[in-house]
Amino acid sequence: MARAKDLFDAVPPDRRRRLKDIARQVSLPRATRLFEEGRRADRFWIIRSGQVVLDQRVPGRQAAVVETLGRDELIGWSWLFPPYLWHLGAQTVGPVDAVEFDAAAVRELCESDPVLGRAMYRYVAETVADRLHGTRVRLLDLYGPQGSGGLDP
Repeated sequence: MARAKDLFDAVPPDRRRRLKDIARQVSLPRATRLFEEGRRADRFWIIRSGQVVLDQRVPGRQAAVVETLGRDELIGWSWLFPPYLWHLGAQTVGPVDAVEFDAAAVRELCESDPVLGRAMYRYVAETVADRLHGTRVRLLDLYGPQGSGGLDP
């Protein structure tokens, strides 16, 4: 099965309206802090334009950027899994237009509609898997034998 382009593509067509009804369009200025590592994960976003960096605290130093996200990408998955705390921080690089979702409302929708819930969990799981794979490739590029980063076992 092909990977969905974005969240709305991942949800069955007859369930999209329910998700869109709780969505909110937002415009975020440059350098807006969306969330901080360790704080409560109470919402998430789908980027429509612009970029957001994910970062991780490094004791005694500035936060390290671990990934840059762009159009149609999901910002945040910690809202879906207890204890609902962010694993990273996030900040806009420039102006960003996004679709924002209240996490509690989406979790409730997933519980009340198993078809929509399965699609949502699958979309988030595929997103996490893609990012984990990208992280592994970057680590191989940095620390593995020369030229090993592009290999797929």
